[in-house]
Amino acid sequence: MPALPLRFLALAAGALALAGCNLGPDYVRPEDGKDTRFREADPAGTAAWPDAAWWQGFGSPDLDTLVATARAGNQDIAAAAARVRQADAQMRIAGAPLLPDAAGAGSASWQQTSALRQGRHIQSDVRQYGMSLAIGWEVDFWGKNRALAEAAQASAVASRFDERAVAISVDAAVAQAWFSAEGAQDRLDVARRNLAESEATLRVVRGRAEAGTASALDVAQQEALAAGQRALIPARVNDVEQSLIALGILTGRPPSEISQRPRGLARLKRPAVAPGLPSELLARRPDVAAAEAALVAANANIRAARAAFFPTIRLTGSTGLASTALSEFIHPGSLVASLAAGLTAPIFDGGRLRGQLELTKAQQDELLAAYRRTVLQALTDVDAALADVRATAEQERLQRVAVARSQRAADIARAQLQAGTVDLTAVLQAQTSLYAALVILVEVRQAHFLALISLFKALGGGWTDREVSQPELVPGRLEGGIALPVGGNIR
Repeated sequence: MPALPLRFLALAAGALALAGCNLGPDYVRPEDGKDTRFREADPAGTAAWPDAAWWQGFGSPDLDTLVATARAGNQDIAAAAARVRQADAQMRIAGAPLLPDAAGAGSASWQQTSALRQGRHIQSDVRQYGMSLAIGWEVDFWGKNRALAEAAQASAVASRFDERAVAISVDAAVAQAWFSAEGAQDRLDVARRNLAESEATLRVVRGRAEAGTASALDVAQQEALAAGQRALIPARVNDVEQSLIALGILTGRPPSEISQRPRGLARLKRPAVAPGLPSELLARRPDVAAAEAALVAANANIRAARAAFFPTIRLTGSTGLASTALSEFIHPGSLVASLAAGLTAPIFDGGRLRGQLELTKAQQDELLAAYRRTVLQALTDVDAALADVRATAEQERLQRVAVARSQRAADIARAQLQAGTVDLTAVLQAQTSLYAALVILVEVRQAHFLALISLFKALGGGWTDREVSQPELVPGRLEGGIALPVGGNIR
């Protein structure tokens, strides 16, 4: 075998043996500075993490249907799924330089020349046929291509976590919109009930006026109260319709196709939910996992930027057939082959490579700050939702007492009015207090349900890291691959 191919093979073997040098830095998860427990958590309570289908715990078949419809038709979820496919395509593009590239070519040419020699025109035909296969491979000696591929892989993982975060947000938004419709229906029912009671009292006052025991002013005052309650109903009906219309954009359907009708919050269940340790929360929040995946990608980009300072080695080879006659095209004498190795190294670039390295480091610092902020946001969301759930539950309990007291006062006043032992002023005051107490109770109940939804969302819904599989690079899963969100440092 000629000496040149032997040297070429020796160079290739040496490059392969040394390929994959890692210029660091190895990724280590940042310290989160987490407390041992949540500020608003019950010290004696046990963790009750959300189920994957947490909305079913409210016992609302209509809500179940709406969430399923949104999962299938919401455009934000569809856009997030498209971003996942984009990230996967970018990952395949970034992984391609890890493999050799090959290109085939074929050619056929004909050339005729004419010359005047000794008074005679002489023509000659030249035909050339060729077919070749060229193969090239950049020896990833410093790990630049591998680092870029790992960065793309981490970005693809982050896109999957982002998709789950969008799905959880959509689930919560659908539940909030539906419970807003339920609360609006409750306020409509209260307005209708208050109107019925004020009209019943109006009939009593009119009867007393006919008997001469009530004045025209008494009748006018009660009529004004009844008219005020009647005027509230159109606005309450509109509130219900507007809440249902808002479900259209969330479910991905025209509002005219929303067939569900609210029946009030009082019939719904209140599922138990409570956080465990903050460290467990961070394993259940896809936004935290996405922020960490972005950090992993930035870490790999730094390795690639460092590797760009060093020489690049590229091996190329080609083989093919060339002949001037088709009849001899496959003859051994028409075989052509070549091997080559090239090395390029940056000498002067005006600071471009140094600037790129500093840029990637600054981007990593920014992503590190974003990751820590996401962690703090997760902890804050849970504590805020816990405080909201506790406060609204206690307020609803106390408001029930207030409604019971107001109802008793209104019943006594109405009975005394019928017996003629009290004037209408006391009845009007009792009715007004009862109507206001009923409205507040509905608003507090709705606030409690919305706080529960916020808590489910803050706890990461029912999402777990098992739902997101790691995408694989061509030609396969990278060694030391990414295992996110939480489960050990990535080195």
